[in-house]
Amino acid sequence: MIHLKNNGYLPIHSTELVYRARECSDMNASVRVARVASTFIEFDVSVEPDCLDLLIKKLAPIGELDNIRHVVEEKIGKEQGIKDGVYYFNNERFWESHESLEGVWKQCYGKEKDLVQGIILLAVAFAHGQKNELSIGIGMLSRSLEKLGDSPAMYSSIDVDRIRSKIKEMQKTKDLTIFAI
Repeated sequence: MIHLKNNGYLPIHSTELVYRARECSDMNASVRVARVASTFIEFDVSVEPDCLDLLIKKLAPIGELDNIRHVVEEKIGKEQGIKDGVYYFNNERFWESHESLEGVWKQCYGKEKDLVQGIILLAVAFAHGQKNELSIGIGMLSRSLEKLGDSPAMYSSIDVDRIRSKIKEMQKTKDLTIFAI
């Protein structure tokens, strides 16, 4: 993942940004998607390590480098996975939140597994919103709410009742409104 500082782009610019990034990457790099958050643009890329600096230099007209993270499946404890997932979610890094919470999900059983999957689906809904796929994101809210079911009001530090309430509000307005968990 390459995060560039956002200089006024909106999710509606996601496709345009992917095309611009692909024009920049005439080297051995693959730009799969751009997700536009309020403070950064997240590019999902595959690039040879020795070409990374050149790619970042070529992407500079889009925005200044914010950070880079090599996303790989990590084996970490459940509590650390929840902590990381919440951090990424609250910083609009929804795809990374999804990845962290998926590691938690793999360690869960029964209703807890469903609850975590509900939170993951919410993160994925917001990730779709960042790609200007609002209808897909809105559609995922029902699945998220279904998975949350009648789970406890709190899960670790996460206020699940608040999530349920926010999802219902978004379903009524048919809009994705980012909030912290």
